[in-house]
Amino acid sequence: MNQQTDRVIRAITDDGAFRVIALRGTDTVRGVLAAQKATGEHAALLGELLLAAVMVRETMAPGLRVQVMLKGAERGSLVADSHPDGMTRGLAQLPEGHRVALTEGALLQVVRTMPRAELHQSIVEASGDKGISGALMRYMQESEQVVSMLRVACVFGDDGALVSAGGFIVQLLPEVSEGPLMLMTERLNDFDSIDRLLVEHDADPAVLLGEVLYRYPHQLLMERPIHAGCNCSSVRVIGALATLGHAELTDMVAEGKTLDIECDYCGRSYQVGTEQLRTLTEPPS
Repeated sequence: MNQQTDRVIRAITDDGAFRVIALRGTDTVRGVLAAQKATGEHAALLGELLLAAVMVRETMAPGLRVQVMLKGAERGSLVADSHPDGMTRGLAQLPEGHRVALTEGALLQVVRTMPRAELHQSIVEASGDKGISGALMRYMQESEQVVSMLRVACVFGDDGALVSAGGFIVQLLPEVSEGPLMLMTERLNDFDSIDRLLVEHDADPAVLLGEVLYRYPHQLLMERPIHAGCNCSSVRVIGALATLGHAELTDMVAEGKTLDIECDYCGRSYQVGTEQLRTLTEPPS
C-alpha cells in the first residue's frame, strides 16, 4: 500500500447529477488531538468535527475560513477551524467536570468569514444517533438548501490511538433526475459505516471516491492537501494585548514581569517583556 497523505479530492459525474468530495484527514486529526490532549469521547467528536469543517469549506466556500463548533447542553464546546490554504486546527474548551455530547440541547454552529471580515453564521440541532454526519447533513439541508449525503468517521484502536480518519459528501445538483437519484441512494445505503474502508485503505480518498461513484462515469476536478497547523504568531499576541485598556497595560508595565502566553490551539508559548508592553502604552508618533 502506498503511503497516503491528507488531501481532498473533488469530482463530478458526467451527467451533472452529483458532485462528490472525498478526504483523508488522518494526520491532520492526529496532530490536532495531540495538541489538544483530547482523548476518549471528546477525541472522536473533535476529530469528526475537523473533518466536517474541511468538508463545509471545500463544498460551500473553498476560498473562505470556516469554523464549525459543537456546543453541548452543558458548559463547554469543541471548535474546528479550517483555512483556505488547507491549514486546520481545533480547540477543546472543556471546563472541569463538564463534557460535550450529542445529547438533547446540543448545537452545531457553522461560521464562514466573508471577504470583508463579515461573519455568516448558522446554527442547527446536533442531537441524534447519526452523530456529526447527521448534524452536518441537517446543516447542509436547512442552512445551505443543498441536499447532501455524507459520512465522516474517525477510527481508534484498542489503545485509544487514532488509526484512520476521513469521509465523503455527495451533493445533488440541479440536473439530477429520479433514476440516478434512486441508484445513488441505494448505493449509499451500503455506506452506513465507512470504518472498514478507512482502515483497509488508509483512508485513501481516491478509494472512497471510487467506491461511491462505482460505475458512474465522472471527472476529477481537483486535488489539494490539508494539514494540521496554527496561524498564531508573536505579532498576533501583541495585537491581542493592544486591545486591553491603557490602565491595565500600565499596571503590567509597572509590575515589570515577562508575560508567558500560550496559544490555546497549538500550545506554543510566547514571551512578552516589559519593553514590548511599554510600547503599547505610548501614544502613536
